[in-house]
Parts: sequence; C-alpha cells; structure tokens
Amino acid sequence: MTFEESAKMLTEMAEKIKDENITLQEAIKCYEEGVKRYEECNKILKEAKQKIEVYEEGV
Repeated sequence: MTFEESAKMLTEMAEKIKDENITLQEAIKCYEEGVKRYEECNKILKEAKQKIEVYEEGV
C-alpha cells in the first residue's frame, strides 16, 4: 500500500470515529485500523528519510 493510500484510509477512519451514530464496536475497529495505517505511514516516512540521508551523505 502506498503512503497516499494509507494516509487516505487513516483520514477516513478518523472521520468515521467522529460520526455520532457509530457504535462502540465500529469505533474500536476504526481505531485499530487507524493505528495500523498510522504505523504504515510512519514506516514509509522513516524509510524515505533514511534514503534521503544516504543520498545526502554521498553528495
């Protein structure tokens, strides 16, 4: 999954949790999915940062 896809899903999960009509069970599922998407985004960003640092060291 790309960074953009994960970030979009994270945003969607956050919006669903804000819905007043969401059940507790649905909110928990959205929260768990949101945490997964956050971790995926964070991993992708860390990898990108490392690549940039390696490139900058080589220049």
